[in-house]
Amino acid sequence: MGKKLYVGNLSFNVDSNQLTDAFSEFGTVDSANVITDRDTGRSKGFAFVEMSTDGEAQTVIQKLNGMDLSGRAMNISEAKPQAPREGGGGYRGGSGGRRY
Repeated sequence: MGKKLYVGNLSFNVDSNQLTDAFSEFGTVDSANVITDRDTGRSKGFAFVEMSTDGEAQTVIQKLNGMDLSGRAMNISEAKPQAPREGGGGYRGGSGGRRY
């Protein structure tokens, strides 16, 4: 089973292909996703990379954490599970019926 890594402090110019190239030196990259803003499509400066084994993930953390990629030192750590979101949508109900 693979290990998902959080990659922070990315240059806004880095794309998923560049991450895959950098990380593939240390093992098989299952996926690399730079997170982008929904409205503008610009990078938010962080990404998630999934390595095929736990050992490869640990090697990436040891070798690449703090290393420069496109002018910025990457912060790499194990990704934490996403916390459940609170709230439940925008509909508030109400009685929209006619009044006589």
